[in-house]
Amino acid sequence: MKSTLARRALISVSDKSGIESLARRLAAAGFEIVSTGGTARALRSAGLDVIDVADVTGFPEMMDGRVKTLHPKIHGGILSLRDNDDHVSAMQAHGIAPIEVLVVNLYPFEETLRGGGDFDACIENIDIGGPAMIRAAAKNHQFVSVVTDPSDYDSVAEEIESGAGVSLETRRRLAAKAFAMTAAYDSAIAAWLNAETNERFPRHMSVAGTLIGALRYGENPHQDAAYYQSGAPRPGVVSATQVQGKELSYNNLNDTDAAFELIGDLGEDKPSVAIIKHANPCGVAQGDTVADAYEKALRCDPVSAFGGIVALNRPLTGAVAELMMKVFTEVVIAPGADDDAKAAFARKKNLRLLLTDGLPSPDTAGTLMRPLAGGFLIQSRDNRRITADDLKIVTKRKPSEQEIADMVLGFRIAKHVKSNAIVYVRDGATVGIGAGQMSRLDSSRIAARKSEDAAQAAGIDKPLAEGSVVASDAFFPFPDGLLAAAEAGATAVIQPGGSIRDEDVIAAADDAGIAMAFTGVRHFRH
Repeated sequence: MKSTLARRALISVSDKSGIESLARRLAAAGFEIVSTGGTARALRSAGLDVIDVADVTGFPEMMDGRVKTLHPKIHGGILSLRDNDDHVSAMQAHGIAPIEVLVVNLYPFEETLRGGGDFDACIENIDIGGPAMIRAAAKNHQFVSVVTDPSDYDSVAEEIESGAGVSLETRRRLAAKAFAMTAAYDSAIAAWLNAETNERFPRHMSVAGTLIGALRYGENPHQDAAYYQSGAPRPGVVSATQVQGKELSYNNLNDTDAAFELIGDLGEDKPSVAIIKHANPCGVAQGDTVADAYEKALRCDPVSAFGGIVALNRPLTGAVAELMMKVFTEVVIAPGADDDAKAAFARKKNLRLLLTDGLPSPDTAGTLMRPLAGGFLIQSRDNRRITADDLKIVTKRKPSEQEIADMVLGFRIAKHVKSNAIVYVRDGATVGIGAGQMSRLDSSRIAARKSEDAAQAAGIDKPLAEGSVVASDAFFPFPDGLLAAAEAGATAVIQPGGSIRDEDVIAAADDAGIAMAFTGVRHFRH
């Protein structure tokens, strides 16, 4: 063995991008390289001298590689305090050489999970030795540089090459990054195992994510913000490719996510378009074509659509892009776009075009979090979707087939409108939306007024809500909200039911001659 005073770097990586260059620079700076398995073979094939971990420990890698670095000669070299005489004496007595640089990244657990790996494959991609070494080096960052991210290779090598060594400030930053990485890694494993065991709310809950990038600011300019990718393989704004346009803001991302989740809930049966403003729909429609759906969605509230987000469930065509360019739009998100559409949008340099690899499945299970002072709330994703078969008709008048279709569409849209939510739908398109009011009656009045404004803007002499159905995300506690809808021209109502005054509301619907269906499902969205 070489002198225990030799500078030593231990390198053991799953992701080998950039590792040959780093190892070469470390060797040129006087480091001897210790490595394991595939990493050692890769470095040797590049012409570098490498010491096998087995030669350091005196034990071969065993148990299919499960045991190789879990040894005092490795962990003593990482954890020893170089300025502690007892530690130095122990190192000398047991032939332990100090490790100055540790370069480790972990088995690809999340990649295996996303790739559809079975249970056994996922288990074998849970790294044990790597996290143990990373945590040891991060704890002892006073003396050890722990490098877990290939993006740090150049800066670490440059500090070493300067002759001054890696600064304490850098070592502390690397240690924080290392602990965050192992925490996220363990969080992903815990979440997977909890799902496998149907543990909905474990005793300890942690959240894992990988930074995508910092944002200019949050909801307001005085707030800092960034966005992260979690391990969930779900098509959407995080995984989308940005084809063009300026940087996405916090509000852009939030609103685009709301738009695309709504579109996912509508399914793929008919061309569908949703226009979102401040996370609320201001127009949603289905049509024979995407152009037809867009024009109907825009008609619902053309004023609010200015500066909005548009989501489609079909690839974007040049003809539809030309229609959209007549209205100032912040973001368009779709599962594809043809060359004509891209060329059309290229004339609007600031318009963001996001393309995804599919639609988000509305049936996918998941969790949603909301912060509290000193903690957070967590709940399962609202993935309940009603169909015509779920409707219980409670009035004397029965709805027509078109009314039933509009009821189902309206109730799915109401799920994505902030409570209290009232949505008028006619012939597959929203014609009035009332969102986020403290009383359901106020939401009903706002939705009716929106339909009047839209009719006036379109040069139509009667409110668009005439002949529509109205969807409510929760039950009507009194007949007044339902009567407001009837006065606006609604001919049918869909609501969850369940109020102690249901009989009064049903009687009011019968008196007004309108049809009403109960779903038994509430869709509050706060």
